Amino acid sequence: MAKTAAKKVGNIFVWILMGLLFVALAGFGIGSFSGGASRVGSVGDVEITADDYYRALNNEIRAQIADTGEVVTFAQLRARGVDEQVLTGLIARAALNHEAAQMGISVGDEEVARQIQQVQAFQGTSGNFDRDTYEFVLAQQGASPREFEEDTREDISRALLQTAVVGGLTPPAIFAETIAAYQGETRDFTRLTVGRGELAEDLPEPSDEDLAAYYEENPQRFTRPEARRITYAWITPDQILDDVDLAEDELRGLYEDRLSLYVQPERRLLERLAFGSVEEAQAAFDAIAAEETDFDTLVEERDLTLEDVDIGEVSADDLGAAAAEAIFSDDESEIIGPVETGLGPTLFRVNAVLEASEITFEEARVDLAAEMAEDAARREIDAMREEMDDMLASGATLEELSNDTAMSLGTIDYTLASEDGIAAYDNFRDAAAEVEEGDFPILLELSDGGLFALRLDEVVPPTLPPLEGIEDEVAEAWTISALRDAVAARATELLGQMATGATLEDLGDTAEERLIRRQDLLPDLPPTTVAQVFQMDAVGDVVMIPGAEAAHVIRLDAINSATRDGPDTSILLLILEQTISQSIATDIFEAYGQATQAEAGFTTNSGVINSVHAAFP
Repeated sequence: MAKTAAKKVGNIFVWILMGLLFVALAGFGIGSFSGGASRVGSVGDVEITADDYYRALNNEIRAQIADTGEVVTFAQLRARGVDEQVLTGLIARAALNHEAAQMGISVGDEEVARQIQQVQAFQGTSGNFDRDTYEFVLAQQGASPREFEEDTREDISRALLQTAVVGGLTPPAIFAETIAAYQGETRDFTRLTVGRGELAEDLPEPSDEDLAAYYEENPQRFTRPEARRITYAWITPDQILDDVDLAEDELRGLYEDRLSLYVQPERRLLERLAFGSVEEAQAAFDAIAAEETDFDTLVEERDLTLEDVDIGEVSADDLGAAAAEAIFSDDESEIIGPVETGLGPTLFRVNAVLEASEITFEEARVDLAAEMAEDAARREIDAMREEMDDMLASGATLEELSNDTAMSLGTIDYTLASEDGIAAYDNFRDAAAEVEEGDFPILLELSDGGLFALRLDEVVPPTLPPLEGIEDEVAEAWTISALRDAVAARATELLGQMATGATLEDLGDTAEERLIRRQDLLPDLPPTTVAQVFQMDAVGDVVMIPGAEAAHVIRLDAINSATRDGPDTSILLLILEQTISQSIATDIFEAYGQATQAEAGFTTNSGVINSVHAAFP
């Protein structure tokens, strides 16, 4: 089995191992695969039943729904090969059960009961294990208490076996030390940048001969990719906005409905802290005034957080009469109180004063009209849908559809790079990628409430346009290449001057880069710069690195070894030690499981597997 596949198997196994103990088991409901042909497979003396396989697939579906928040079907799982991964995990689990049984590893009823009582799904309203809840949840999953308890006993036994195989593994310290030294090394260098401005002569304009030669030498650069030539008819709310009539009284009605958004009273952003007595509140206020404490400290001393005391944005109407009078009559104080409230004597902290505001109907009218027009346009398009559907169903072409309705006709040579016009809509892009020649046009929706239908006219193979039609594009490409070559040639000349005794600083303005790490990205330099700097062998070495618009002469100034006691190195060492230990343990346990499986031998029954698959909708 390949390495990647082995890791996937390991992941499935670990999920199953932990999932049986800790994942809530309320389920889809499960039938029973009874009778003689109910065994999916076996490893040694351990059987994998059809019920085991069905439940494992159901659990995988539930897990993926929980992860993505989207409905996942069994067909989607199969398309991704998840069913095979689940079965492989069950085989690995059965192999370890077989090995544990052969070695006599097991646990008593007391430990099984302790583990089950800790499962949250089996706890009642009191927070303790509830027998009725336990039996109900298992019944929903299609399992009996005896089956689940035996599964739990096997899970614990496998965990003990895993601990015995990989527990206590400690990789040599030199592993992490070596990687940390490699990753923690930094380098200093100085660079001289040679751009268009540093050239002795500016680039010439390309001649017709230059363009023809470049076009002939680089046909792949100008070849258009395969395209799908599509005819489409479409209509969007924006296309008919000007034709929508808006009633003035409806605009005013919408404004009145949203009056609270447009007309807002004076408000305050407040925090409040209540006390048990007026004396306590006054003492706290006096301590703040004397700068002996502050509001944050008082909150912390009460075992509260600022989120606990924050009451957000409030107006005078949101407060009692006494609090409103005290707070809204004072525009200067940060701490106000004590004020008697329903919570008792209270101190308020004012975080911001929000002045009253009003947006008149005339000021809001443009935005309201745009919103109402767009809504009306969507409704109008929706009212057209039936007529358009009927026309397409009766065999109307897209051309006829555009002639007899408000839809517009267009064509596009669609590629994955297309993003203008209708190709900006994901719905159109999906449909354009899937449509085949001869498909009957159907009405589809756009994300803004529009509608479209499309037809694939032909698939256009990759095509090299004639030079006469793309001269500007070829000229731009020629200039880019010529600039790259020119600055690289000039940088190489400067490199030659250094070989005869000139220093980098003698040749022009330089810049320094210090303590650069292997993983650093330098946005002003070519992406290969850091990698090439770390390939340089000795301080003083010089290299020329070409770029699209500038070339760079680089001189290595220092190689800085990682500091063993530095905080960054210490953290890196800790992470590396844990990662290496986990990686070695995983590899060893996977190898052990595969060896156990091979030694015990395993069989599978494709007929029963197919019957389990058929049980899913």
